[in-house]
Parts: sequence; structure tokens; C-alpha cells
Amino acid sequence: MNKKPVLVVMAAGMGSRYGGLKQMDPIGPNGELIIDFSLYDARRAGFETAICIIKEAIREDFEAILEKGAAKGMEIKYAFQELTDIPEGIEIPEGRVKPWGTSHAILAARDLIDGPFAVINADDYYGPEAFKIMYDYLSKAEDGEKYDYCMAAYQIENTLTENGSVARGVCRTDEKGRLTGIDERLKIQRNGDVIQFTEDDGASWTDVADGTPVSMNLFGFTGSFMEELKKGLKPDLERILKENPLKGEYLLPVTVSKLIEGGKAEVAVLRCPEKWYGVTYKEDRPAIVAAMKAKKDAGLYPENLWG
Repeated sequence: MNKKPVLVVMAAGMGSRYGGLKQMDPIGPNGELIIDFSLYDARRAGFETAICIIKEAIREDFEAILEKGAAKGMEIKYAFQELTDIPEGIEIPEGRVKPWGTSHAILAARDLIDGPFAVINADDYYGPEAFKIMYDYLSKAEDGEKYDYCMAAYQIENTLTENGSVARGVCRTDEKGRLTGIDERLKIQRNGDVIQFTEDDGASWTDVADGTPVSMNLFGFTGSFMEELKKGLKPDLERILKENPLKGEYLLPVTVSKLIEGGKAEVAVLRCPEKWYGVTYKEDRPAIVAAMKAKKDAGLYPENLWG
């Protein structure tokens, strides 16, 4: 029998564009954080354990918040992403302060995971349906000739902000709905009636059709993925130190794409109808505050999430 899937929450990053630790900013009517809604949705989908990846420096504040809420309804564990958690023979370049990226963040939980797991960002609101489809898939996932992974895909028009550009992983799929690759677009926005991205600071723009599936870093993996992350860490860090030593990152979508291209993994694309909410910019906060209030008013969430 498969082990029950666990949830991994990436919360170690600082929001440079947002201007602060956005994971700690209340957005709900009763002071809830985005992570409170995500953990509530995850618990009712079936997840009983969440592993929060944070920096040791914010542990006390983070634990205090979750003890008032989610820790009443599910098991919360902690792992710590630190710049110094690197293989022997790798040196941190002078001036490097940026974390090593999302794949490196997941590796911080390597001693806490031995079965299937889903991954989310702490500062994104995914919606209840996303957690349901993820939990249901992972409950039956089994590696065969290839690894059996999955990803929740959102329609691009449901993931934009009115306050600037966003970075999104634009997904390529085959005729069976499996992921064939992810193209990282660092600057996507709506210009008039059209969604477009630019790779030259706005000198030229390329259209992206409504309905295009994009990744919001909501992936599902079997335990094999952790082993692949371990194997890939040193060569990827060596590449980063050559190409972009101060800002290069060991990124989750890139790691997944390499496993697909190498014929080692198949990734089912699970279409998610939910609307994403987040706080990429400070100006995004009123929209998500209004949305969470409306969802509570409509009875989609109880007044007090954890009683």
C-alpha cells in the first residue's frame, strides 16, 4: 500500500519585488495568512502532514503563527534552507546572499520524506480543487519504467496580476496530456486584450494564448524525486558557479524538464480550473484580501479555519 502523500511548503524566500517577508502578511478577515488557507485546503483534501521549508532565522515567528491555526488540525514539521547546505567541494562565492533555488529548498526536507509528496509556494493561493486533484493522483502514483509525477496546470489568464509582470513556467504537453517541457518566461503580462511575454525588456513581445497551461510550482512526486535532486545538486551548483555565481538557482521546473527530456520521468498535467491569487507586489494585497473575504462570505471557508 502506498504511503500517504505529504505536503511540502516552500517558505524560505524573501519577496524582493513585494518588499518584505510576504509569507507573514495577513490577508484573511481574521488575520489568516495565505498559507493558512492552503493548509486548510490541503487538510480537507487528505494531506495530514505538512513540511514547511523556512529559514532558521524566522522559525520562532513562523511556528508561533501556525501553532495558532494549522498545527491544531495537521502535523507540521520544519526543514531549513540555508546557503551553507551544499556538497563538499562547493564554495559559496563572495557576495552571494540569494538562496540556491526551489530544488535546493526541497532538498532541505530530504530527511523527512520517504514517500509521495506535493510541493507548493507559501505565498500562492491555489484553491481547494488543486489540492484535491493532487492528493488523489499521488495516492495512486507508482513508478514503473519511468517515474510517475504530476503537475497542476493553471490557465494563464487565471494567474496574472494587474500590477505588473509575473514569471511563469509555460507548459508544453503531448497528445496524452503529459508534460514535455516548461519554458520559463520571466516577464509575462496583459497588454490591452492580449497576454504577452518579453525576453528583451519590452523591445519585443510575443503573444500567449488564453488557456495556455502554466506551472505555479504545484508538483507531485514519488520518493524517487528526492534521490534525483540529491544526484543533481552538485553538478547544477558547479554549472551555476560558472554561469551566474551570485544569482543562479537550482530550479524545480528545470530539474523536472531534465528528467522528462532524459526519458526518466512522465509528468501528468492535471488541469486546474481555480483562479490563482498572490502578492507578487504590494498592490496585489487588496485583491486577495477581498477575494478571501468573499469566499468566506459565500461559505467556502468557515469563519475560523481551525475552530
